[in-house]
Amino acid sequence: MIVDAHNDLLAELVHRRAEERPFERHWLPLLAQGGVGVQVCPIYTAGEEEPLREGLRAASAFHRAVAEHPDDVVQVTKRADLDDERLRLMLSMEGVEPLGADPDLIDVFWQLGVRMVGLTWNFRNAFADGLGVDDDGGLSDLGGELVDRLAELGAMLDLSHASPRTFDDVLERAPAGAAILVSHAGCRGVHDHPRNLSDDQLQALAERDGVLGIMCLPITVGSESLERVVDHVDYAADLLGIERVGLGADFIRQVNRATGGDPIAGGLLPPGMPPDAAVEGLEGPEGFPALADALRRRGYEGERLEAILSGNLLRLFRRALPA
Repeated sequence: MIVDAHNDLLAELVHRRAEERPFERHWLPLLAQGGVGVQVCPIYTAGEEEPLREGLRAASAFHRAVAEHPDDVVQVTKRADLDDERLRLMLSMEGVEPLGADPDLIDVFWQLGVRMVGLTWNFRNAFADGLGVDDDGGLSDLGGELVDRLAELGAMLDLSHASPRTFDDVLERAPAGAAILVSHAGCRGVHDHPRNLSDDQLQALAERDGVLGIMCLPITVGSESLERVVDHVDYAADLLGIERVGLGADFIRQVNRATGGDPIAGGLLPPGMPPDAAVEGLEGPEGFPALADALRRRGYEGERLEAILSGNLLRLFRRALPA
């Protein structure tokens, strides 16, 4: 079974909201083909003129996907949901722009089922700075209040896209028992890109018993090679320990093509890289079996392979989710 900590499929479902059963037509078969058992689905609104409206649209698209497929899909909001045999979908936030400057609004999204929250994308918002900010101010006073509330609720704190100072500030602010992860990134020691984590950041994540979801896009992998994805797994496993490495694929090709194919402003794409660039053989969730085969060729078998594909993220989720 695959546990994937990041897939922007809600953006496509919002775009196709006038269609009949868009999740069944465009994503459910691919997730089934890839053996995905748990899929985290982020609300992403960076750059939107009305982020609260767009965030609620994304949440609505998520709930529609669950409601239209009761025999195949269940929403994960509590620990026991992870034991369901249906496809388990978890709602998350990739940036808290929908909150505006009001940390209390996070309670609304918690009630909608959000269980994982990243404070930023690459931009600055009222709560924290992202990777695309030149003058890194880290966590704001409002951001500190929000981290406190997220920890009180029991939400998982996702440090993907966090600026270096935000990364450090959140780790310092979050209480010892908070569940920390980086849902989708790579290792800067393999490919030097701002979206990847430095060795110091990886070690800090390990000290908080966090998990890194290895991102499967050329922007972070450094090439379109499947073997290069495994290089990031190897590097993270050596530095973090194999018990702290999972998957956060961030497949974007289908979403990009469905929604218009324009580059995302501030996306940190290298010059000349198309916005729908993908790893060969791993263009979408249907490619997860190929990734598993590549990991086996590199020597990952049995419990070690299972840990990367699902076990490590499941352990984090079980620890974090309410009973």
